[in-house]
Amino acid sequence: MKSLSLNRLQSILDNLPRLTIGLIGDLFLDRYLELAANRHETSLETGLEAYQIDRVRNAPGALGTVMNNLAALGVGRLLPVTVLGDDGHAFDLCKPLEAMPVDSRWILRDPNRLTPTYTKPLRPGAPGQWEELNRLDVRTLGPLSDATTQRVCNAVREVWNVCDGLMVMDQINETNWGVVNDTVRQTLEQLSRESPQKLLYVDSRRHLRCFGFGTLKGNRAEIQAAASSETANDADAAGRLAARTGRTVFCTMGEEGILVARPDQSSQRVEGCPVSGPIDIVGAGDAASSGIVVSLLSGASDVEAAGVGNMVASITVQQLGTTGTATPQQVLDRWQSLNAVSS
Repeated sequence: MKSLSLNRLQSILDNLPRLTIGLIGDLFLDRYLELAANRHETSLETGLEAYQIDRVRNAPGALGTVMNNLAALGVGRLLPVTVLGDDGHAFDLCKPLEAMPVDSRWILRDPNRLTPTYTKPLRPGAPGQWEELNRLDVRTLGPLSDATTQRVCNAVREVWNVCDGLMVMDQINETNWGVVNDTVRQTLEQLSRESPQKLLYVDSRRHLRCFGFGTLKGNRAEIQAAASSETANDADAAGRLAARTGRTVFCTMGEEGILVARPDQSSQRVEGCPVSGPIDIVGAGDAASSGIVVSLLSGASDVEAAGVGNMVASITVQQLGTTGTATPQQVLDRWQSLNAVSS
């Protein structure tokens, strides 16, 4: 890995327990229902098959995916700002957070909202593999109330004052239905202007164009859409956004790596990490974001941060049927394997 020496990588990883990272976005419960193999029962009332569940697995999703990655990398403290309902799904979602370095005081409750939940029935497929059936989604189809939005803004300000950097993970497709709505975005912009030296990292699935501030990250399609660009030139689209924000933009490009674009219109592509065998790309972007952010907060350059992001993502995509994570040792092992190949 030309973009990063072993000493620099070790220095970054050694610093992670000292980091306090704030996050804002929608926290989902991912609930996996593992159907029993070769067990069939018919409901007497409906005559339909009643699927028999052998095991229930609960895991934090959406914003929780990033939190899982940061925790696995060894970040010392996580401060999420989000809104859950006052229901059983919220209880099940918060339970696994107890095993993570999470300060939950800014996980807000609103009894008028449903805790976002993706229920994923799985039935046995090929030996050792699961086949996912139709997903069942639970979430409130509408915006936060004004009162809850104000609570979110207050929470963001409190977290901003005590964190080393803040990650904005805006993953709701509908405009203003998620935690990161227009009012919250205005608060984030104000905080960024007040403390321009502090990292405010933004990853938005559909609304990246609404952020004229912060360090932006997106995949090719998201960057092109945010830049209102009809050109196929990724560097041009990312450069437009960097000029708009005055900050570096990171454009993830799958196996091709990460494009780093700067406000001065210079750009550099950091090569991806080749992997062999089957892969599962779910969560790869969140994994890359985690690697980028912890590196920037540990004093890495933008190119070095992109290199770490590539390595973390390359580790997670090899974990099939789950949203993977990467440990510091796995990152070091990946660096060693990449440099053994290139030497």
